[in-house]
Amino acid sequence: MLRGMRLDGRKALVTGGASGIGAAIAERLAAEGAEVWVGDVNVPGAEKIAGEVNGHAIELDVTDLDAAKAAVEAIGEIAILVNNAGTDEFGFFPTTTPEQWQRVIDINLNGVLNCTAAALPVMQAASYGRIVSISSEAGRVGSKGSAVYSAAKAGVIGFTKVIARENGRYDITANAIAPGPIETPLLMGALGLGPMGERLIENMRSQTQLGRLGQPFEVAAAVAFLASDDATFVTGETLGVSGGLGMV
Repeated sequence: MLRGMRLDGRKALVTGGASGIGAAIAERLAAEGAEVWVGDVNVPGAEKIAGEVNGHAIELDVTDLDAAKAAVEAIGEIAILVNNAGTDEFGFFPTTTPEQWQRVIDINLNGVLNCTAAALPVMQAASYGRIVSISSEAGRVGSKGSAVYSAAKAGVIGFTKVIARENGRYDITANAIAPGPIETPLLMGALGLGPMGERLIENMRSQTQLGRLGQPFEVAAAVAFLASDDATFVTGETLGVSGGLGMV
């Protein structure tokens, strides 16, 4: 099979697909032949990306389990789930609030739980599924100014391992990707913090072995691999796409 058609005809849901890494993932999966559904609370943004990739837009609040179930029901025989939706509330931990903590956990961790819970019954019935969750190197090494985000992303890694263990018998694989500093609206939003934000980004950039920020398409390429039959014997893993930031 040609590389460009590794996902030919498979239905894929990309959460948080209206911008940044999610938009790049939607583009790459569509280029590889998938029928892409772009899920996001930002419906106009989702519609824009869906139009660009000849896919479908669907309103999706990942913090709402019923909404996740409704999205999966609308899609039908979902074969690929990409848990990408995420956010952060930059700030050193003592300056943040419980309301901020809850928002970060709800989107970054509970959103993965909700969408996975919605998709698994369909995948189990089909005896096939590919689940790829976007974690972060912050979940493996920690990131200054992102304590709760780091904790939530670490939770994604642990959850992914359990889903891989429980669902191998259904030919369902579950893997995570740990991006490093990727040039997205979320990361660059730290510049709004002034000098502290500038130092945070520069610190992350300097910690990569390649000395640069990553690009969304570089994460999307890793997602396409894990979603494809080139990765049929890969499950429960966390793939770093971080320019070497997470090397130990």
